[in-house]
Order: sequence, then structure tokens, then C-alpha cells
Amino acid sequence: MPGPDPRDDTSRDYERFEKAQLAQDRDAAGIDTADIDDATAENSVSELINADVVTPVPEDHVLVHEPSGAAFDSSTQLAIFHRGWTAGRDADGEGE
Repeated sequence: MPGPDPRDDTSRDYERFEKAQLAQDRDAAGIDTADIDDATAENSVSELINADVVTPVPEDHVLVHEPSGAAFDSSTQLAIFHRGWTAGRDADGEGE
């Protein structure tokens, strides 16, 4: 049985497509979170609590991000997550 026809080989096209998709993912994921220090995170989380986006659960020592349902025990983690989550929704066009 003869092997595959080299003229029908689309693996190179697939590789180029994958590289382009990965580059787009890296661009979308390139949200800058390095500027979030503890004080900035605390202020951000306080604003999110006031906006009913985050619910503190004192007995479990966690903060629940209501739109996603994710729970965090660190205000810095929550602030970084929310920034990325918001950027992801904006990139998908859902934030409109």
C-alpha cells in the first residue's frame, strides 16, 4: 500500500495555525499584574466588595468572586484573578 501523498500533507499548515493561535493567546494573556501590590489589592477588593462582585465569607476566611464562583484566601490573588478575568471577558466581547 502506498504511503500518503506528499502533496496532501497539511501538517505544516496546521503547525503555522497552531503557532498563530498560541501567539494570540500569549497576547491576550499578557495582562500586566506586576503592578498589584498588597495595598492596591486591598483597595481593589474593597471596591469589588462594595460593588457586590466579591463576597467575603469570614467563617471560611475566603473571598468569593461571584461572577466566576472562585474562592480566594488572598486579596492579592483575587485582585490579579479579577483583572485577568475582566480582561478575558473584554477580549471575548462579553464585557459590552
